[in-house]
Amino acid sequence: MIAASPISSQNEEALAFAHVRRVKRFYVHLMQYVLVITVLFVVNILTNPHYIWAAWPALGWGVGIAFHGLMVFDKVPFLTADWEKRMVERKLGRPL
Repeated sequence: MIAASPISSQNEEALAFAHVRRVKRFYVHLMQYVLVITVLFVVNILTNPHYIWAAWPALGWGVGIAFHGLMVFDKVPFLTADWEKRMVERKLGRPL
């Protein structure tokens, strides 16, 4: 069995850590969304229960959260981790 070179191993580790940081930022973003939207709905119900205006910011921010999640979990085909790696390799002029 061929051992991985230290450089490629370090690159893989750096990419893995970068991905974990992106996932962590997504979950923090999601928690912020849930907290703020919950507060908005409570304020909405207490101040004007006949018109649910809090649904508008929930919808707008929710679309942003959805796109954030799609990108973090590589569901957008042209912006995946493989795409990032290819772009870095192209910029460096060598494989990672």
